[in-house]
Amino acid sequence: MLWTVLRTSLTTGCLLAVYFAAPLNRPVTAATGVALVLALAALGVLIAWQARAIVRSPSPRLRAIEALATSVPVFLLVFAACYCLLGHDGPSAFSEPLTHVDALYYAMTVFSSVGFGDIAPRSQVARVLTTVQMIGDLVILGLVARIFLEAMRRGVERRG
Repeated sequence: MLWTVLRTSLTTGCLLAVYFAAPLNRPVTAATGVALVLALAALGVLIAWQARAIVRSPSPRLRAIEALATSVPVFLLVFAACYCLLGHDGPSAFSEPLTHVDALYYAMTVFSSVGFGDIAPRSQVARVLTTVQMIGDLVILGLVARIFLEAMRRGVERRG
């Protein structure tokens, strides 16, 4: 269990380090949209790989928790990076300019559906991106959690 916590913390820490080091002050182009689609596809591949690893794991319950604890940060950081890029692209995209921290904060408030209202999408592109994240939030919370739970169930049955 300690190894799982350590590995998950290290993975999340590395992801955050890469996110905060990334130069996200470039203009948004069609390549940005392609990068978003590719990142979400890569997340889908990661989720499939994790589901398989859960089934084969000697500790499927622990592995399922680890899989969820790494998939959600990846998902959030992908959208935070897009928000940060969009926030630098034009001052009218959001109600205020977005730094790396602001973009991550906004992605978290959308994910948790808290929506304090301090940062709001203003442009059509920002609203579409936020809507895509909202749909993705439901997919992550519903479908991905279900996939991991089913993989965990199969892993427990395989062990027993």
